[in-house]
Amino acid sequence: MTFFLFIFSLLFAFPLLAEGTESSIAADTGWTLLAGVLVMFMQAGFAMLTAGFVRSKNVSNMLMKNVLDFAIGSITFWAVGFALMFGAGNLLFGTQGFFLSDSGETFASLSWTQVPLECKYFFQLVFAATAATIVAGALAERTRFIAYLFYSILITAFIYPLIGHWIWGGGWLQNLGMWDFAGSTVVHSTGGWLALAGAIVLGPRIGKYNQDGSSNAFPAHNMPLVALGAFILWFGWFGFNCGSTMALNTSIAHIAATTNIAAAAGGITAMLAAWTLFSKPELSMVLNGILGGLVSITASCAFVSIGSAILIGALGGIFVVLAVYLIDQKLKIDDPVGAIAVHGVCGFWGTLALGLFAEETISSGTTGNGLLFGGGLKLLGVQLLGALSVMSFCLVAGFAMFYMIKLLVGFRVKRDEELRGLDIQEHGTDAYSEFSIFPNYF
Repeated sequence: MTFFLFIFSLLFAFPLLAEGTESSIAADTGWTLLAGVLVMFMQAGFAMLTAGFVRSKNVSNMLMKNVLDFAIGSITFWAVGFALMFGAGNLLFGTQGFFLSDSGETFASLSWTQVPLECKYFFQLVFAATAATIVAGALAERTRFIAYLFYSILITAFIYPLIGHWIWGGGWLQNLGMWDFAGSTVVHSTGGWLALAGAIVLGPRIGKYNQDGSSNAFPAHNMPLVALGAFILWFGWFGFNCGSTMALNTSIAHIAATTNIAAAAGGITAMLAAWTLFSKPELSMVLNGILGGLVSITASCAFVSIGSAILIGALGGIFVVLAVYLIDQKLKIDDPVGAIAVHGVCGFWGTLALGLFAEETISSGTTGNGLLFGGGLKLLGVQLLGALSVMSFCLVAGFAMFYMIKLLVGFRVKRDEELRGLDIQEHGTDAYSEFSIFPNYF
């Protein structure tokens, strides 16, 4: 109730606020912080989604990682990541602003919003933590906890901020004219391609693939948790996309509409695609299709029509199903939650979709028209260059990072540890303790 009263009060007061006034700045700050809290709550969604997808013996391990992604990111992004991403520097990375030190022009790349520096940091922090969380799902059930700590730090402190600088912080892709409103590439493709590199280095779970190459299904241990996680993520995504205005203005209504309808379309087409390919309208595919629709619209939600958003989300839902099948069945890459398909593939698609469907009339003075609305190939070409560049960088950096971790501390748990489960082996506790109270009776 308090949440809705706050929203109502902000919207009621909005017409009375002149831009640049103290009241206007306060309203923008309140809106941005509220949106940031919604995105922070998405960590709970990721926690429920991934915990539900894995087997019961690994649930505590997944919850631990989701909690620590935000805790670790809060520190590393404050100390290093925010400066590398938005601080004054060069076309590749920022060189000023560590520990939020600001000389007045240090964070000129964020001067387009009038909210205070601490608000900018908090809102960008929750995005950084999301990128790290994506990776954990694809590496579930066989990763050493110490290895997880290493890659979580490196992603939030260095890898994610570098990509963010290129596109959002005044870097070379932004200068070329690439657009990514809320992070189809910056957040989701970054997490998705790093997850791909990690899953390849780590290898599949024991028993996932047979000697003849066939795949064994490891069913989710708790589909209600998966569904709850997906709904929380859908809810939090309105903060993700609408909050990226970092200002309380009327454009958030259009962004909310395109975001929601793309998610709906993605869920429906994923259902139909799964029904066609697997003869069943499989729930996990529908839920990942919704997330695929959300990832797909994230880059262009402020720049495309509602009709275009339906098509973008619908194709995203289909791509999720096809990509999960290709990755699992053909490439033999084990991704327990479908993170590579949802975030990597749909993030790539969403970035290209902006170059196809953007309309100048929707957000004048920004992207211009995409290819399908008479804008030519320039915008689409820059979007493709950006998507390919980020994918290439993430794969190279990811392989280097994961092999380094493997060499220094070890990447994968031992066979008997994996079979027993990471909850007991890594953390000394079960998510469902009744399974271990009287072990001789089960």
